[in-house]
Amino acid sequence: MNTRTDNNARSRHCAGAAVLGLSLSVALGVAGVALAADTSAAASQQRTFKTPEAAAEALIAAAESFDVPALTAIFGPDGVNLVVTEDEVSDRNTAAGFAAQARTKTLVARDPENKKVAVLSIGADEWPLPIPIVKKSGRWHFDTAAGREELLFRRIGSNELDAIQVCLGFVEAQYDYAYVKHDGSLVNQYAQRIISTPGLQDGLAWRAADGSWQGPVGEGVAQAIAEGYSDRAEPYHGYYFKVLKGQGPDAPMGEMDYVVNGAMIGGFALVAAPAQYRVTGVKTFMVSQDGVVYEKDLGETTLDQFRATERFNPDPSWDAVAGPP
Repeated sequence: MNTRTDNNARSRHCAGAAVLGLSLSVALGVAGVALAADTSAAASQQRTFKTPEAAAEALIAAAESFDVPALTAIFGPDGVNLVVTEDEVSDRNTAAGFAAQARTKTLVARDPENKKVAVLSIGADEWPLPIPIVKKSGRWHFDTAAGREELLFRRIGSNELDAIQVCLGFVEAQYDYAYVKHDGSLVNQYAQRIISTPGLQDGLAWRAADGSWQGPVGEGVAQAIAEGYSDRAEPYHGYYFKVLKGQGPDAPMGEMDYVVNGAMIGGFALVAAPAQYRVTGVKTFMVSQDGVVYEKDLGETTLDQFRATERFNPDPSWDAVAGPP
Protein backbone atom coordinates (compact mmCIF):
# COMPACT_ATOMS: atom_id res chain seq x y z
CA MET A 1 0.00 0.00 0.00
CA ASN A 2 1.25 3.48 -0.87
CA THR A 3 1.91 5.95 1.93
CA ARG A 4 2.85 9.62 2.01
CA THR A 5 4.97 11.71 4.30
CA ASP A 6 3.24 15.00 3.39
CA ASN A 7 2.61 17.31 6.27
CA ASN A 8 -0.53 15.95 7.94
CA ALA A 9 -2.00 19.35 8.68
CA ARG A 10 -1.59 20.51 5.09
CA SER A 11 -3.21 17.34 3.77
CA ARG A 12 -6.08 17.61 6.22
CA HIS A 13 -6.69 21.23 5.20
CA CYS A 14 -6.61 20.38 1.50
CA ALA A 15 -8.90 17.39 1.79
CA GLY A 16 -11.26 19.07 4.17
CA ALA A 17 -11.65 21.96 1.80
CA ALA A 18 -12.24 19.78 -1.23
CA VAL A 19 -14.26 16.75 -0.13
CA LEU A 20 -17.84 17.47 0.80
CA GLY A 21 -16.79 20.87 2.09
CA LEU A 22 -16.89 23.03 -0.98
CA SER A 23 -18.58 26.30 -0.13
CA LEU A 24 -21.57 27.30 -2.22
CA SER A 25 -20.54 29.32 -5.25
CA VAL A 26 -21.05 33.03 -4.76
CA ALA A 27 -20.70 33.52 -8.48
CA LEU A 28 -24.43 32.94 -8.76
CA GLY A 29 -24.03 31.93 -12.37
CA VAL A 30 -25.76 28.77 -11.24
CA ALA A 31 -27.40 30.64 -8.46
CA GLY A 32 -29.48 33.15 -10.31
CA VAL A 33 -32.51 30.96 -10.67
CA ALA A 34 -31.33 27.54 -9.56
CA LEU A 35 -33.99 27.73 -6.90
CA ALA A 36 -36.03 24.74 -5.79
CA ALA A 37 -39.62 24.58 -6.93
CA ASP A 38 -42.22 21.86 -7.04
CA THR A 39 -43.40 21.05 -10.54
CA SER A 40 -46.94 20.84 -9.16
CA ALA A 41 -46.70 24.54 -8.32
CA ALA A 42 -45.69 25.62 -11.81
CA ALA A 43 -47.71 28.63 -12.79
CA SER A 44 -49.87 28.33 -15.90
CA GLN A 45 -49.53 32.09 -16.40
CA GLN A 46 -46.37 34.04 -15.67
CA ARG A 47 -46.53 37.04 -13.36
CA THR A 48 -46.05 40.47 -14.97
CA PHE A 49 -45.06 43.83 -13.50
CA LYS A 50 -45.57 47.53 -14.07
CA THR A 51 -41.82 48.25 -14.26
CA PRO A 52 -38.62 46.17 -14.63
CA GLU A 53 -37.56 47.47 -11.21
CA ALA A 54 -40.72 45.98 -9.70
CA ALA A 55 -39.97 42.65 -11.38
CA ALA A 56 -36.44 42.66 -9.97
CA GLU A 57 -37.62 43.50 -6.46
CA ALA A 58 -40.22 40.72 -6.57
CA LEU A 59 -37.55 38.19 -7.55
CA ILE A 60 -35.19 39.30 -4.80
CA ALA A 61 -37.93 39.22 -2.16
CA ALA A 62 -39.07 35.75 -3.23
CA ALA A 63 -35.49 34.44 -3.15
CA GLU A 64 -34.88 36.04 0.24
CA SER A 65 -37.82 34.20 1.81
CA PHE A 66 -37.42 31.15 -0.42
CA ASP A 67 -41.03 31.51 -1.54
CA VAL A 68 -41.26 28.65 -4.02
CA PRO A 69 -44.74 29.45 -5.42
CA ALA A 70 -43.73 33.08 -5.92
CA LEU A 71 -40.51 32.09 -7.70
CA THR A 72 -42.42 29.71 -9.95
CA ALA A 73 -44.92 32.42 -10.84
CA ILE A 74 -42.16 34.92 -11.57
CA PHE A 75 -40.30 32.64 -13.98
CA GLY A 76 -43.34 30.88 -15.40
CA PRO A 77 -43.67 27.47 -17.08
CA ASP A 78 -40.47 27.90 -19.11
CA GLY A 79 -38.49 28.01 -15.88
CA VAL A 80 -39.68 24.72 -14.39
CA ASN A 81 -36.80 22.63 -15.73
CA LEU A 82 -34.36 25.30 -14.65
CA VAL A 83 -35.49 25.75 -11.10
CA VAL A 84 -36.18 22.12 -10.14
CA THR A 85 -33.24 20.12 -8.80
CA GLU A 86 -32.94 17.22 -6.39
CA ASP A 87 -30.47 19.16 -4.24
CA GLU A 88 -32.94 21.12 -2.11
CA VAL A 89 -30.33 22.27 0.39
CA SER A 90 -28.15 23.81 -2.29
CA ASP A 91 -31.21 25.41 -3.87
CA ARG A 92 -32.24 27.02 -0.60
CA ASN A 93 -28.72 28.26 0.12
CA THR A 94 -28.40 29.49 -3.43
CA ALA A 95 -31.57 31.55 -3.08
CA ALA A 96 -30.26 33.09 0.13
CA GLY A 97 -26.91 33.86 -1.50
CA PHE A 98 -28.58 35.47 -4.49
CA ALA A 99 -30.74 37.66 -2.26
CA ALA A 100 -27.78 38.67 -0.09
CA GLN A 101 -25.77 39.74 -3.12
CA ALA A 102 -28.77 41.63 -4.50
CA ARG A 103 -29.25 43.49 -1.22
CA THR A 104 -25.62 44.59 -1.46
CA LYS A 105 -26.21 46.21 -4.82
CA THR A 106 -28.96 46.02 -7.45
CA LEU A 107 -28.95 47.62 -10.87
CA VAL A 108 -31.70 47.42 -13.49
CA ALA A 109 -30.47 48.80 -16.80
CA ARG A 110 -32.48 49.14 -19.99
CA ASP A 111 -30.88 47.99 -23.22
CA PRO A 112 -29.78 51.17 -25.08
CA GLU A 113 -30.71 49.54 -28.39
CA ASN A 114 -34.06 48.17 -27.24
CA LYS A 115 -35.98 50.04 -24.58
CA LYS A 116 -38.28 47.06 -24.13
CA VAL A 117 -35.46 44.97 -22.68
CA ALA A 118 -33.82 45.41 -19.26
CA VAL A 119 -31.14 43.44 -17.42
CA LEU A 120 -30.87 42.88 -13.67
CA SER A 121 -27.34 42.99 -12.25
CA ILE A 122 -26.50 42.24 -8.60
CA GLY A 123 -23.64 42.45 -6.14
CA ALA A 124 -20.48 44.50 -6.01
CA ASP A 125 -19.32 42.90 -9.26
CA GLU A 126 -22.65 43.72 -10.92
CA TRP A 127 -23.22 40.13 -12.06
CA PRO A 128 -25.87 40.17 -14.83
CA LEU A 129 -28.75 37.73 -14.59
CA PRO A 130 -28.88 35.91 -17.95
CA ILE A 131 -32.68 36.11 -18.00
CA PRO A 132 -33.70 39.51 -19.39
CA ILE A 133 -36.76 41.46 -18.26
CA VAL A 134 -38.87 42.32 -21.31
CA LYS A 135 -41.90 44.49 -21.98
CA LYS A 136 -44.93 43.07 -23.73
CA SER A 137 -48.44 44.55 -23.95
CA GLY A 138 -47.43 47.32 -21.58
CA ARG A 139 -46.21 44.94 -18.80
CA TRP A 140 -42.77 43.60 -17.86
CA HIS A 141 -41.83 39.96 -17.22
CA PHE A 142 -38.74 37.74 -17.06
CA ASP A 143 -38.07 36.15 -20.47
CA THR A 144 -37.06 32.83 -18.95
CA ALA A 145 -36.87 30.99 -22.27
CA ALA A 146 -34.24 33.44 -23.53
CA GLY A 147 -31.88 32.73 -20.61
CA ARG A 148 -32.56 29.03 -20.14
CA GLU A 149 -29.60 27.66 -22.10
CA GLU A 150 -27.08 30.00 -20.46
CA LEU A 151 -28.37 29.24 -16.95
CA LEU A 152 -28.19 25.49 -17.48
CA PHE A 153 -24.67 25.88 -18.87
CA ARG A 154 -23.55 27.86 -15.83
CA ARG A 155 -25.12 25.53 -13.31
CA ILE A 156 -23.74 22.42 -14.97
CA GLY A 157 -20.29 23.93 -15.34
CA SER A 158 -20.10 24.94 -11.69
CA ASN A 159 -21.35 21.57 -10.43
CA GLU A 160 -18.89 19.69 -12.63
CA LEU A 161 -15.97 21.76 -11.37
CA ASP A 162 -17.08 21.08 -7.80
CA ALA A 163 -17.28 17.34 -8.51
CA ILE A 164 -13.73 17.33 -9.90
CA GLN A 165 -12.47 19.10 -6.78
CA VAL A 166 -14.24 16.55 -4.58
CA CYS A 167 -12.51 13.76 -6.49
CA LEU A 168 -9.09 15.37 -6.06
CA GLY A 169 -9.73 16.03 -2.39
CA PHE A 170 -10.85 12.43 -1.92
CA VAL A 171 -7.41 11.24 -3.02
CA GLU A 172 -5.64 13.51 -0.52
CA ALA A 173 -8.04 12.48 2.23
CA GLN A 174 -7.46 8.76 1.64
CA TYR A 175 -3.69 9.09 1.91
CA ASP A 176 -4.14 11.15 5.06
CA TYR A 177 -6.49 8.52 6.52
CA ALA A 178 -4.10 5.66 5.78
CA TYR A 179 -1.23 7.45 7.53
CA VAL A 180 -2.47 6.13 10.88
CA LYS A 181 -4.31 2.99 12.03
CA HIS A 182 -7.98 3.16 13.07
CA ASP A 183 -10.39 1.13 15.21
CA GLY A 184 -7.63 -1.13 16.55
CA SER A 185 -6.57 -2.28 13.10
CA LEU A 186 -3.18 -3.94 12.84
CA VAL A 187 -2.58 -2.50 9.37
CA ASN A 188 -2.75 0.87 7.71
CA GLN A 189 -5.62 0.93 5.26
CA TYR A 190 -7.85 3.21 3.21
CA ALA A 191 -11.37 4.18 4.24
CA GLN A 192 -14.22 2.22 2.70
CA ARG A 193 -16.75 4.94 3.45
CA ILE A 194 -16.93 8.73 3.34
CA ILE A 195 -18.91 9.18 6.57
CA SER A 196 -18.03 6.68 9.32
CA THR A 197 -20.38 4.23 10.94
CA PRO A 198 -21.46 5.74 14.30
CA GLY A 199 -18.86 4.91 16.93
CA LEU A 200 -16.22 3.88 14.41
CA GLN A 201 -13.55 5.50 12.26
CA ASP A 202 -14.19 3.44 9.13
CA GLY A 203 -14.85 6.54 7.00
CA LEU A 204 -13.06 9.75 6.12
CA ALA A 205 -15.02 11.69 8.78
CA TRP A 206 -16.41 10.73 12.17
CA ARG A 207 -18.09 12.27 15.19
CA ALA A 208 -15.91 12.89 18.25
CA ALA A 209 -17.22 12.50 21.80
CA ASP A 210 -17.87 16.24 22.01
CA GLY A 211 -20.00 16.12 18.86
CA SER A 212 -17.45 17.78 16.60
CA TRP A 213 -16.37 16.28 13.29
CA GLN A 214 -12.89 14.79 12.96
CA GLY A 215 -10.98 12.93 10.32
CA PRO A 216 -9.31 13.93 7.04
CA VAL A 217 -12.51 15.63 5.89
CA GLY A 218 -13.96 16.39 9.31
CA GLU A 219 -14.27 20.12 8.76
CA GLY A 220 -15.68 19.74 5.28
CA VAL A 221 -18.29 17.18 6.22
CA ALA A 222 -19.28 19.26 9.23
CA GLN A 223 -19.80 22.25 6.95
CA ALA A 224 -21.83 20.21 4.48
CA ILE A 225 -24.04 18.80 7.21
CA ALA A 226 -24.46 22.27 8.71
CA GLU A 227 -25.83 23.27 5.30
CA GLY A 228 -28.39 20.52 5.72
CA TYR A 229 -26.87 17.49 4.03
CA SER A 230 -27.96 15.08 6.74
CA ASP A 231 -29.30 12.36 4.43
CA ARG A 232 -26.50 10.34 2.89
CA ALA A 233 -28.71 9.66 -0.13
CA GLU A 234 -28.91 13.34 -1.07
CA PRO A 235 -26.76 14.71 -3.89
CA TYR A 236 -24.01 17.19 -3.06
CA HIS A 237 -23.94 20.22 -5.37
CA GLY A 238 -25.87 18.21 -7.92
CA TYR A 239 -23.72 15.06 -7.77
CA TYR A 240 -23.83 11.62 -6.15
CA PHE A 241 -20.55 10.03 -4.99
CA LYS A 242 -19.68 6.39 -4.34
CA VAL A 243 -16.51 4.71 -3.05
CA LEU A 244 -15.31 1.87 -5.29
CA LYS A 245 -13.51 -1.13 -3.80
CA GLY A 246 -11.85 -2.59 -6.86
CA GLN A 247 -10.70 -1.89 -10.39
CA GLY A 248 -11.26 -3.43 -13.81
CA PRO A 249 -8.99 -4.59 -16.64
CA ASP A 250 -8.64 -1.13 -18.20
CA ALA A 251 -7.24 0.43 -15.00
CA PRO A 252 -3.48 0.74 -14.42
CA MET A 253 -2.09 -2.65 -13.25
CA GLY A 254 -5.26 -4.39 -14.42
CA GLU A 255 -8.15 -5.96 -12.56
CA MET A 256 -7.90 -6.36 -8.80
CA ASP A 257 -9.81 -6.08 -5.54
CA TYR A 258 -8.76 -3.29 -3.21
CA VAL A 259 -10.14 -5.08 -0.14
CA VAL A 260 -8.11 -7.98 1.26
CA ASN A 261 -9.37 -9.82 4.34
CA GLY A 262 -11.71 -6.95 5.14
CA ALA A 263 -9.08 -4.21 4.85
CA MET A 264 -8.86 -1.90 1.86
CA ILE A 265 -5.10 -1.96 1.25
CA GLY A 266 -4.90 -2.46 -2.50
CA GLY A 267 -6.00 1.02 -3.48
CA PHE A 268 -9.14 3.15 -3.60
CA ALA A 269 -11.41 4.87 -6.10
CA LEU A 270 -14.42 7.15 -6.32
CA VAL A 271 -17.12 7.68 -8.93
CA ALA A 272 -19.30 10.81 -9.18
CA ALA A 273 -22.44 11.19 -11.31
CA PRO A 274 -24.95 14.01 -11.80
CA ALA A 275 -28.19 13.58 -9.90
CA GLN A 276 -30.16 14.85 -12.89
CA TYR A 277 -28.59 14.42 -16.30
CA ARG A 278 -28.33 17.70 -18.24
CA VAL A 279 -29.89 19.56 -15.29
CA THR A 280 -27.31 19.35 -12.48
CA GLY A 281 -24.48 17.97 -14.62
CA VAL A 282 -23.54 16.08 -17.76
CA LYS A 283 -20.23 14.31 -17.17
CA THR A 284 -19.56 11.40 -14.82
CA PHE A 285 -16.15 11.40 -13.11
CA MET A 286 -13.85 8.70 -11.70
CA VAL A 287 -10.58 8.86 -9.79
CA SER A 288 -8.27 6.33 -8.13
CA GLN A 289 -5.14 6.41 -6.01
CA ASP A 290 -3.02 7.79 -8.87
CA GLY A 291 -4.97 11.06 -8.63
CA VAL A 292 -6.02 11.31 -12.29
CA VAL A 293 -9.66 12.31 -12.73
CA TYR A 294 -11.42 10.82 -15.75
CA GLU A 295 -14.70 11.99 -17.30
CA LYS A 296 -17.31 10.55 -19.63
CA ASP A 297 -20.79 11.47 -20.82
CA LEU A 298 -22.86 8.39 -19.99
CA GLY A 299 -26.02 9.78 -21.57
CA GLU A 300 -29.60 9.41 -20.41
CA THR A 301 -28.82 6.23 -18.46
CA THR A 302 -26.18 7.97 -16.34
CA LEU A 303 -27.72 7.14 -12.95
CA ASP A 304 -28.39 3.51 -13.87
CA GLN A 305 -24.77 3.09 -14.93
CA PHE A 306 -23.58 4.91 -11.81
CA ARG A 307 -25.54 2.56 -9.54
CA ALA A 308 -24.17 -0.45 -11.40
CA THR A 309 -20.54 0.74 -11.22
CA GLU A 310 -18.55 -1.26 -8.66
CA ARG A 311 -15.05 -0.98 -10.09
CA PHE A 312 -12.75 1.75 -11.33
CA ASN A 313 -12.35 0.95 -15.03
CA PRO A 314 -11.54 3.95 -17.26
CA ASP A 315 -11.47 2.35 -20.71
CA PRO A 316 -10.33 4.40 -23.74
CA SER A 317 -13.74 6.11 -23.93
CA TRP A 318 -12.92 8.03 -20.72
CA ASP A 319 -10.85 11.22 -20.91
CA ALA A 320 -8.35 12.42 -18.27
CA VAL A 321 -9.31 15.96 -17.16
CA ALA A 322 -7.42 16.67 -13.92
CA GLY A 323 -4.62 15.41 -11.73
CA PRO A 324 -0.97 14.53 -12.31
CA PRO A 325 0.25 14.62 -15.94
